[in-house]
Formats: sequence, C-alpha cells, structure tokens
Amino acid sequence: MYDLIIIGAGPAGLTAGIYAGRAKLKTLIIEKALAGGQISSTNVVDNYPGSIQSPSGMALSERMLEQAQDLCQIVYEEVKEVNLEGKIKTIKTDAKEYQAKTVIISTGASPRKLDVKGEDKYTGFSVSYCSTCDGPFYQDLDIYVIGGGEAALEEAEYLTRFGRKVTIVHRRDGFRASKIVVDRVKENPKIDFALNCVVEEIKGNEREATELLVKNTKTGELSVLKPEDETPIGVFVFIGHIPQTELFEGVINMENGYIITDDDMKTNVEGVFAVGDTRAKKIRQIVTATADGCIGAEMANKYLNGEAW
Repeated sequence: MYDLIIIGAGPAGLTAGIYAGRAKLKTLIIEKALAGGQISSTNVVDNYPGSIQSPSGMALSERMLEQAQDLCQIVYEEVKEVNLEGKIKTIKTDAKEYQAKTVIISTGASPRKLDVKGEDKYTGFSVSYCSTCDGPFYQDLDIYVIGGGEAALEEAEYLTRFGRKVTIVHRRDGFRASKIVVDRVKENPKIDFALNCVVEEIKGNEREATELLVKNTKTGELSVLKPEDETPIGVFVFIGHIPQTELFEGVINMENGYIITDDDMKTNVEGVFAVGDTRAKKIRQIVTATADGCIGAEMANKYLNGEAW
C-alpha cells in the first residue's frame, strides 16, 4: 500500500516524486518508457531557470531522475487498467497490481501526426518526430520541418547542423513562437520558408521520401517541394501533441482529451490529481510542468493529512 502513486515520469511526475519523497510519503512512480518524457529528445533547453548553460533535455531529465530515485521507488511498467474510485486506488500494470491512497496522473502527451498519405509508410525512414534522435541521418540532405510553433522553429534551427537546407512548412504566414526564436530563424541563412502551405502527401520510392505535395491555404494551388538533385529528404513533424489520457476516459472529467483540474491540481475524483501536459491549461513548458508536480504532491500530502477535498 502506497501513500501516492504517480503515473508517468516526465518533469511533472519526477518533480511530484521529489516533493512527495521529501514529505516522507511512501511513493511509487510508474513509467512505461523513458523517464524525462518529451524533454529527453530535446537538443537544448535554454529557458529552464537555473540550469547549466545550454543543457540537453536528456541531461536535465537525468538529473531530475537522480533526485527522484533518492526519494521514491520507480518501476518501468505499462499501466493497463485503473480503478480510481473509493479511498483505495488500484493500478494494474503489465507486470503487477498496486494500491495507493492517492494518485497523480502525469502521463503527458505524444506527437500529433499529419495524417496524410505516405506518412506511415515513411515513418522511421524519412519521417520523424524527434530531431535529436534522427537529425544526424540527414547529413547534407534537404530537410522539411512541418509546424509553426516554438518547438518547430527551435528544432528547425537545430537541424541546420545536419541538413544542407531546412525548409519550414507552415499553414500560416505568421508563427506561434517567441520573437527571439522567430528572429533567429529568419536570420539563419540555411532556413527557407514555405508559408501558407499544408502537406497533402509525402511521396518517394520504396524506402525513402523524395518530395512533398503541398497545398496553398489561400489559393488552393498544389505544388511540389523537392531537392533539385532528386536526393532523399527528411521530414520532421512538430504540430502539437495528443494527451495520453485514454485510460481515464469516463471517469476523469476532460476537455479535448486534457484532464480538467483546479488550481490545486485536483480532478473531479477524490484523491486523484493531474499535472503537466496531461492537464488542460494554456502554457505547456518544462517550468509549468515542474510547478504542477510540486503543487500536486503538496496537495496530495495535505489530503492524506486530513484536509477536506
């Protein structure tokens, strides 16, 4: 019997574990894959206060993991079923069944796909959702980055280390990113833009993508983006994320798949909290995820100490 089970070991979940452990709560973190969540695949994190100069996402998440491991138990299993009603919560994984008095949901989100013809065919060969994982495979080739948010622009800038040219394909003519990032990208001589364009199809040979069929969002005109020398291309997709909350449908109140909480991270189910990218909120950054984790753990502790829900 645990005081607290945290589902997910991203920045929010690890922070919750650190604070819960410091409060002497018997805490278990369950993670199905890699601790650190999305930041583990981020090349440079330069907006997390107090971190070392230009740390990688992996380095930052590894430090968070080290801190959490000193204070709570972590297992790498996939949660298959949950029963969150009643005073005792039951969590079933692919290996074991656990029980706890409180639960923090920190399952994060996964990359959103384009859902166009050719995407699935070339995923793992020419289509990627992680620049640090796959960027080096496209040395001296043309790279196309799909998206117009902060992540898309930062990853496009990073990919100029490998590609001979990086083209940002975005459905609008403006970007949803901070001005400092937009200015850096616009000033980079290796970055081009295909604005007011959406990808209709990813085309290529049996193994590699070689061109993009795009449509102009204003005129409807179709055109092809491809290298002049007919070499293979890399396609990196950064168009947002999908919350990983299917397990909690019908039990936890949600909005567009994101879990609804109050300012104390409380859900509609007593003893259950949600933190990080799983939660319905306006800003999703590492710093807001860690803040959520802190609040969630502190409120779980107060609840266990008899504070009314």
